Amino acid sequence: MALMPNLNPRIIEALYADALVLAEEVRAVFDRLRQGPDRRALLGSNDDPEADLAQVQLSCEALRTTTRIMHCLAWLLNHRAYFAGELSELQLRRHGRLIANFPLSDPLQVMALPAEAQRCVQDSERLYARVQRLERAWRGESTTAGSAIERLRQRLTAAIPATG
Repeated sequence: MALMPNLNPRIIEALYADALVLAEEVRAVFDRLRQGPDRRALLGSNDDPEADLAQVQLSCEALRTTTRIMHCLAWLLNHRAYFAGELSELQLRRHGRLIANFPLSDPLQVMALPAEAQRCVQDSERLYARVQRLERAWRGESTTAGSAIERLRQRLTAAIPATG
């Protein structure tokens, strides 16, 4: 198993635990907003067209935030499997990619949410950005090393004396 200098099992496990806690918190916060006593204050009455729009916006933000966290969890699970010896580095590089440009939340829609939900959205964006930085660094190191064919060519060139 090749060593990944910028990643180690402790980093992956800590991020994984943080992501699980955040996923549960996001679920609880958005469930409470959609179904709890705060619903009427946030969304208004059921007969109000603006309430319908607020409900859709809340649902979209909940889905966007949850999806962002789930992508992080999937990436972290793949890396956990790699460190446990369940995936090869080739399998991880092929199937363990993070979606490169998952959209950020609309700041105006986030500002309309209660403070607790805003914090959850911001925390999910920070988690995603952190995992994205790890992904870029890890993938960047492999591209500077060159492909297997390029490395083989370099070794052959070094081993065979130049004739001239």
